[in-house]
Amino acid sequence: MHSYTPRIGIIGSGAIGGFYGLMLARAGCDVHFLLRSEYDIVRERGVTLESAVHGTLQMNVQAYASAADMPPCDWLLVGAKATSNDQLAPLIVQAAAAGAKVVLLQNGLGVEEQLRPALRNDMHLLGGLCFICVNRQAPGVIRHQALGAVNLGYHSGPASDGGAALVEEGAALFRAAGIDSQAMPDLAQARWQKLVWNVPYNGLSVLLGASTTALMSDSHSRALIQALMEEVVQGAAACGHVLPAGYAEHLFQVTERMPDYWPSMYHDHVHKRRLELQAIYAEPLAQARAAGCRLPRMEMLYQALAFIDHGGQAG
Repeated sequence: MHSYTPRIGIIGSGAIGGFYGLMLARAGCDVHFLLRSEYDIVRERGVTLESAVHGTLQMNVQAYASAADMPPCDWLLVGAKATSNDQLAPLIVQAAAAGAKVVLLQNGLGVEEQLRPALRNDMHLLGGLCFICVNRQAPGVIRHQALGAVNLGYHSGPASDGGAALVEEGAALFRAAGIDSQAMPDLAQARWQKLVWNVPYNGLSVLLGASTTALMSDSHSRALIQALMEEVVQGAAACGHVLPAGYAEHLFQVTERMPDYWPSMYHDHVHKRRLELQAIYAEPLAQARAAGCRLPRMEMLYQALAFIDHGGQAG
């Protein structure tokens, strides 16, 4: 596949970074994990993946507590939440080889624009959209319930061909690790498409204290999910991104077939971490508003989540 073995760094080795990093390492890639609080445990016990798709996998990994100790990496997969991008930027630059490709495996809009000014001019920035049910069970332990695809799109950098070759190179790395991966010719549109799922299910899981099965089992919450999905589709269209016909209904049906799942925002709420409100709600609302489109249900959901995030109590 390649005439060289690229060195891959994982920045943010939680559920997302840990899953994809471990799958790449299992496939023989040279993968290096940057960890914070879990460093000692992972150094001692390795990383364990409990997957309904791939079975149980336990591996000792190349782990680091400091980006300064990592070797220069050709690819850097950023699995940490967008809420910490300002802290992550210096670590990404420190771990990046010349011409490094940085892939943001993050939700929401505006994440690439937020990080780009902090990167070197020689570095390429890509967006990665993950379609997966995965969460961190304990330090160094990841539970994977379903799905797993990660699609890539080029955002910015010195690529002379618009980044198409680099996107295909990255997708090929994932596919060699047994992960479905496709190129996204329009990264901005793809991010709006991902919001069609993230806006209703992430926010309502926190606001209502309900997993996907519970949300899909009640007629009132089902109607609210569909109304929120339709608003996201309207916002995307107002911003010049017409989503495929029937896309929202497709995601709704996919969720009905999924195993019961607690979205990532719910876990952030339970563990008292900052919620990803800026990227998933505030930025899309601002872009739609600038295009003359108001999304009242989404705005109400955002306001309720902001109250909770600022220390209010749900329920």
